Amino acid sequence: MKKSILNSLLSLLSDYSLDGYIVPKNDSFFTEQVNHDRLKLVSNFSGSAGFAIIFHKKNYLFVDNRYTIQAKLESGKNFKIINFPKKLPKDLFKNIELGFDPNLFTYNQLKLLFGNDIKLKAIKENLIDKILKIKQKKNMPFFSIPNEAAGESYRKKITLLSNYLSRKKADYIYLSAPENIAWLLNIRGSDTPYSPLPNSNLILSKDKKIYLITEKYKTRKLILEKKLFSHQIVEKESFENFIKGLNGKRIIVDNKTLSVYRENIIKSKFLIISRNDPCYFYKSIKNTKEIKNMVQTHIKDGVALTKFIYWIKNLKKRTITELEAEKKLEKLRKKNKNYLYPSFNTIAGTGSNGAIVHYRATRESNKIIKKNHLFLCDSGGQYKYGTTDVTRTLCFESPKKNIKDIFTLVLKGHIAVVTSDLSKNNTGKKLDIHARKFLKKSNLNYGHGTGHGVGYFLNVHEGPQSISKFSRIKIKEGMILSNEPGYYKEGKFGIRIENLIYVKKTSKKLYFENLTLAPIDKDLINYKLLNKKEKDYLFNYHLLVYSKISKYLSLNERKWLIKNL
Repeated sequence: MKKSILNSLLSLLSDYSLDGYIVPKNDSFFTEQVNHDRLKLVSNFSGSAGFAIIFHKKNYLFVDNRYTIQAKLESGKNFKIINFPKKLPKDLFKNIELGFDPNLFTYNQLKLLFGNDIKLKAIKENLIDKILKIKQKKNMPFFSIPNEAAGESYRKKITLLSNYLSRKKADYIYLSAPENIAWLLNIRGSDTPYSPLPNSNLILSKDKKIYLITEKYKTRKLILEKKLFSHQIVEKESFENFIKGLNGKRIIVDNKTLSVYRENIIKSKFLIISRNDPCYFYKSIKNTKEIKNMVQTHIKDGVALTKFIYWIKNLKKRTITELEAEKKLEKLRKKNKNYLYPSFNTIAGTGSNGAIVHYRATRESNKIIKKNHLFLCDSGGQYKYGTTDVTRTLCFESPKKNIKDIFTLVLKGHIAVVTSDLSKNNTGKKLDIHARKFLKKSNLNYGHGTGHGVGYFLNVHEGPQSISKFSRIKIKEGMILSNEPGYYKEGKFGIRIENLIYVKKTSKKLYFENLTLAPIDKDLINYKLLNKKEKDYLFNYHLLVYSKISKYLSLNERKWLIKNL
């Protein structure tokens, strides 16, 4: 299948007089998870980020550190794997012409990746779609979440955003990120796997008029005044004429998700005065109700996780595979009536598979979880109302000393993040240094960030906050992040410890609180490497886990959990 697509694409390159064609992962909404994964169709690469360039004689796949091992396994036969952003297309190619779909790239991306020496030709008809003739499926309508679940009415949020427009002297803001529209209107959708996104765009005027750009059928279940949508729904096909008919001169857009195609239309009518959508920041500050619901969600999720850990560590026969373990955890989550579906594709990797940072078990790669191998399980759920993401690394017999030592160094970094003084370590960059410092003393490191922002019944990955060497965003009260240092030995094992944490404020002091409630495998810890503060933290964390979830466990599960204190 992949080979036939590539051959057909090569034929089209000649028809369009192109040297190559660019295939990104994202769709026209620039979401992380997509229904129509053109990159996988072309390259077999299943990771969540990357892009390919197809040439007549050679193909290139660009991925970051998280995916280099995975890309080699999945795509190495037909593609040369390039570590992005260490090397960019502009560093490798000169004086060529590449075709691209202007709906799938921003001007920012094109400039960063291809510079000035590569000629780019916009081809509105996507060449992969032309080959496969795939029709977009009709998804379910959007739905509203009640104010008591959102913690704030959409009217209040619209007022906040219109006040922002007034301060910026802008007539309109164009929201192109579905996650921000979800936050603004207190709506969700079913347009992407793993995240309840309402794929749409929106224009808000300074006098609070909103125009939702989507299919009309998707709005019929929204709990909003009918007058709001009777004449303010704009079908995608009418977008250009609609823009031309608007009054005003100045508009704010989002640099991250405004496609080349849409920007050209907007620029023909308006002066773009800012390229920063403030909704990213507003959304990152969770209100009291959102935090409360996330806390309750993580108790429910913690029960399922703890039952799973007890089950897999106490199995008599070691014949369980990665896929069977994944199904067992999903079955345990489904026992909660508020559970909806996974927040991402579960990573369940044993032995060498655990060293693939974003591994996905398939029928071909599926392994039996052996007693002498580490097992890394990274999973999450979407609940009404909340989003979870947690990683635990488990062993099933006494591990070798070097394994315990590395796990403990990862644990020390994990503890260093959650116990950080946020008056000093107030950015993701500063926190990232603390997460890595113990590993670095042993000349060890990991190739991914230490943490990402997390949405409220939304994307499991959201910004602008993160814990990484690049993040200078200030850590604020109400932000939720993951805390997930790790270590990976290619072909051998993977280690990662991940909790979700949120920023709390008491007496003007900011600090992290754990959301995730699941035991950390004590059989992997070398306690000689922990100081008193770290030992106390671990005891208190496990005491918290027990106090919150023990009443939902069986007698044997409770006894086992007590031993973990």
